[in-house]
Amino acid sequence: MIGVLALLVLLPACRSKVFRHSGAVNVGGEMKVSGKFDVDDLGELATAIRLQDSHSKPLRAIRVGPPKPASLHTSKKIAVIDVDGLLVDRVMGGGLAASGENPVALFREKLDQVRSDRSIGAVVLRLNSPGGGVTASDMMCHELMRLKQERQLPIIASLGVVGAGGAYYLANHCDAIVAQPTSVVGGIGVILNTYNLEDTMGQFNILGVPIKSGEQIDAGSPQRPLEDNELEMLQGIADSFHQRLIDQVTSTRPQLLVSGDRWKEGQVMTGQQAADLGLVDTVGYLDTAITLAEGQVGAQESLDVVLYRREDQQAYTPLDSTPNAARMQSLLPIHVPGLSRSEMPTFLYMWQPDPQMAN
Repeated sequence: MIGVLALLVLLPACRSKVFRHSGAVNVGGEMKVSGKFDVDDLGELATAIRLQDSHSKPLRAIRVGPPKPASLHTSKKIAVIDVDGLLVDRVMGGGLAASGENPVALFREKLDQVRSDRSIGAVVLRLNSPGGGVTASDMMCHELMRLKQERQLPIIASLGVVGAGGAYYLANHCDAIVAQPTSVVGGIGVILNTYNLEDTMGQFNILGVPIKSGEQIDAGSPQRPLEDNELEMLQGIADSFHQRLIDQVTSTRPQLLVSGDRWKEGQVMTGQQAADLGLVDTVGYLDTAITLAEGQVGAQESLDVVLYRREDQQAYTPLDSTPNAARMQSLLPIHVPGLSRSEMPTFLYMWQPDPQMAN
């Protein structure tokens, strides 16, 4: 680890030269990274590591939970589909030696495993997510509904630490929702992050010179403030996405139509409060959701539970989370909101207290 820290300390001194190292880099303990590293004059570390990508390996069903004698294994199984982290339709960044996966694609792949396995009798959708992009969330809901139509499987949602925004949207497409008493639930709203960095850029003599055709084509650009008509346009889009989410929730939970408006305003609440209001069906834990799923199947005894993992990934309990790397933070110590435009998921169904998610 000392070697890596020393390399990062030397980065500022490499502004005028390109540093290259080929071969193997050993960093203490059991960590070994092989490949070529280029440090360009901006101090960014680029990797060209020749490893077989673990994501090229197929998913497989792993039986989890307390071990059972072979004679007690049942013909029907419960599939726990875990959905963790930010819901966006792009590959999540990884570390120096790995990349993450596209949460939407991974979700579809897991559902395809369920679709092709006739021994799956029910699904528990285990969610631990603040939500994500409007379109990504909608795509995942579409895939879940397609599975329900094709297999007629009961699907129970189990909310973990947080089930808000697009994650709650996804849960609402299930037959029942179980939330832990301390889950953070709700976040039924829409947000689009825009920034006006015109004055900040001016302090560094940076002037934007857009070449454009169509006056509103750069609406929301951090290079200039929003015009009133542009704000109205973007607000209209946000309102329409918000109404779409509200309509979906009330179509399955019509009792909410007479429960007031606070649940529509992006408010989050505890799992117990959500149950009292009617946003979830019951308070419990993952085991509660699995038991509900077994009841939907009509099982007289506990069923085997499976998770889906790559060949080189393991799972030992139903609580094991998706091994998907979090977004890699920039090696530079300064992060300027609004400039990472290619990574912005634009309109979000997401509870968003963390400013790092606002880039």
